[in-house]
Amino acid sequence: MPAFICTACGIQHAESDAPPASCAICADERQYVPPTGQGWTTLERLRRTHMATFRMEGALLGIGTAPAVGIGQRALLLRTPAGNVLWDCVSLIDDAMVQVINALGGLAAIAISHPHYYTTQVEWSRAFGGVPVHLHAADREWIMRPDPCIELWEGDAKPLLPGVTLIRAGGHYPGGTVLHWAEAKGALLTGDLLQVVADRAHVGFMWSYPNFIPLGAAPVRGIAARIAPYRYDAVYGAFWDRVILSGAEDAVARSVARHVDWVGRTETG
Repeated sequence: MPAFICTACGIQHAESDAPPASCAICADERQYVPPTGQGWTTLERLRRTHMATFRMEGALLGIGTAPAVGIGQRALLLRTPAGNVLWDCVSLIDDAMVQVINALGGLAAIAISHPHYYTTQVEWSRAFGGVPVHLHAADREWIMRPDPCIELWEGDAKPLLPGVTLIRAGGHYPGGTVLHWAEAKGALLTGDLLQVVADRAHVGFMWSYPNFIPLGAAPVRGIAARIAPYRYDAVYGAFWDRVILSGAEDAVARSVARHVDWVGRTETG
């Protein structure tokens, strides 16, 4: 049986004879069902119509899809002496992706920031020998395709590899996770929990991006508190070019102050 993929969010669902009646991810207010209605595809179809794209993003290899699928994020390959980590995920996985990553040392683990990027995580794990996919347990209800490769973790931090730590930032989702890489001056890989905005000098904090619902002051302060113990000079957001390569700690501090100020105002004139 095929495992159908939602065309709006790119999430693969459990195997079934027919497409699901709806996608729970898109029915939630943090995503949306397109005006044209729910649509479905399969990995086999994507392999015929889409191709892998690769580009360096600072110190990391960005992995994307052309044309974009679902939300349009790109994944990141973090290379360390103890093994490589795939951060976040894209719906397409094909032979080109597997060969390139294997040539760079393969994968030791997959870690994903939040449910919008779970995509074909089971297929990615199987393509690399069943490596574990690390998801925060607070978001377990959004796993649309359960599999033994998924390892749920709890608490506010999880050491993954030497110098690599998963941090529960929360915000966009209760289990929203960022990855801290301690190499050099440090980096945070944030998905869109802390989304690098167009000026690449600030980050944004939203409950729902497509529906323009911002996070309140308390959740944003919570994110800031949970990442405060970690030093970093760079922030890598979810999309191509959404990267702050230096001075990121100051940029996040400015962004937190700006966001809290604006959501606390009762008038703008």
